[in-house]
Order: sequence, then C-alpha cells, then structure tokens
Amino acid sequence: MFGFSGAALSKIRAMQNGGKRARHSVDQWDRQMMDRDRRLTGFLRGQTDNVLAPAGFELSNAWKVERGFT
Repeated sequence: MFGFSGAALSKIRAMQNGGKRARHSVDQWDRQMMDRDRRLTGFLRGQTDNVLAPAGFELSNAWKVERGFT
C-alpha cells in the first residue's frame, strides 16, 4: 500500500511539472528562469526554441518594484 501511494504521488507531481521530475535546490536564478519560462510558454517548466517572443510578452514584465531609501 505504501509503495502504491508513493508511486501515485510521484506520478501526480511529475504530471504537474509537465512530465519532468521535481527540482531540488532551486535558487533565485532558477526561480527567475522558471518565471520567464512560465511567461513565455504558459508552463512553469516549459521551454521553447522559438526566436521571437509571443505577442504580449513585452507587457508581462518580471521586474519587481523596489522601495527606495528615504
């Protein structure tokens, strides 16, 4: 029973990641690239080899607003 539930959970996680295994030790650079991939393809783990960005990509800016020093 434990083996079946572990395998089912692993399969569900892989399906949520676009058929890929889960990532470990994700740092800030990886999160930034995954966010960019999500904005480009619509999937967190999706990647594309298209040279041109899709329409509307220039409007989905990933830069966060920082508070200035006062």
